[in-house]
Amino acid sequence: MALLDTHKEEIDHHLAKYPDKRSAVMPLLYIAQEEYGHITPEAIEEIASILELDVTHVKGIIGFYTMYYDQPKGKYLIQICTDLPCALKGAEQFSEHVCQKLGIKPGETTPDGLFTVENVMCIAACDRAPVMQVNFHYYENLDYEKVDKLLEELRREHEASDSTQS
Repeated sequence: MALLDTHKEEIDHHLAKYPDKRSAVMPLLYIAQEEYGHITPEAIEEIASILELDVTHVKGIIGFYTMYYDQPKGKYLIQICTDLPCALKGAEQFSEHVCQKLGIKPGETTPDGLFTVENVMCIAACDRAPVMQVNFHYYENLDYEKVDKLLEELRREHEASDSTQS
């Protein structure tokens, strides 16, 4: 059980917070996602075993909540709100611009694995549209120039972290 081997203290911390250990499913899913970049089938089985849950129950939680991923995503997950209030402020064209800039379509990941773009419904910032999240950090009142600069900064940040790890 890899997560128990590498994150035992953190898992025990979460288990101790709940009278019924099954209630720790969401924090354990976050641990797995952080460890592997997405929630792998092996992690699902391990979490189910730790919490004495059926694998189907754990998969159901992953399928219900949009913050969990059972497929690999880019290092930077870009979520662009295209719900009606944001759409009225040009969010769909904004999303098209971001995708064109990255050479992908919504729901896809760049070939280098750096960016994934998703159109989402409501991230609660309608009055500051166009708005997007990058790894759950908000960027508001965007325009094409601002988003182009942000994408360049993220790419440079990644390259800098790669060069320090080499």
